Amino acid sequence: MTLTLSSNAFATGQSIPSKYSCLGRDISPDLSWTDAPANTRSFALIVDDPDAPMGTWVHWVLFNLPASARSVPEDAGASLPAGSLQGKNSSGNAKYMGPCPPSGTHRYFFKLYALDTLLDLPKGASKADLLKAMEGHILAQGELMGTFSK
Repeated sequence: MTLTLSSNAFATGQSIPSKYSCLGRDISPDLSWTDAPANTRSFALIVDDPDAPMGTWVHWVLFNLPASARSVPEDAGASLPAGSLQGKNSSGNAKYMGPCPPSGTHRYFFKLYALDTLLDLPKGASKADLLKAMEGHILAQGELMGTFSK
């Protein structure tokens, strides 16, 4: 199944406003989704940049969003739903890190997963930990891609 993931900040394939980058306030954009399967127990989100010069750069890892959630507000770090946890980004911090490419235009993929379980992972888990824990539990997924250049 496919989740429909969107943002009021940018449309798929469009430029992410600088407000959400290292040039602005470096806060997460709002996100919302529809079409979650009935047996969803939680959601997970990974935001990464596959165009980074040293390999894919992880900007945000978020998991155990409650099954009732259908959105994440702008600047979500301080106002995540109860039980939600943030994993480590590529800088080693458990928070959102906005686009900040060293040069050129990069693509940023916001990938949302509907899961049939809550994940037994600690705050600060890595993207690799999350991907492993999600194996066999993904009911549906959706993607929103935005671009950014300095």
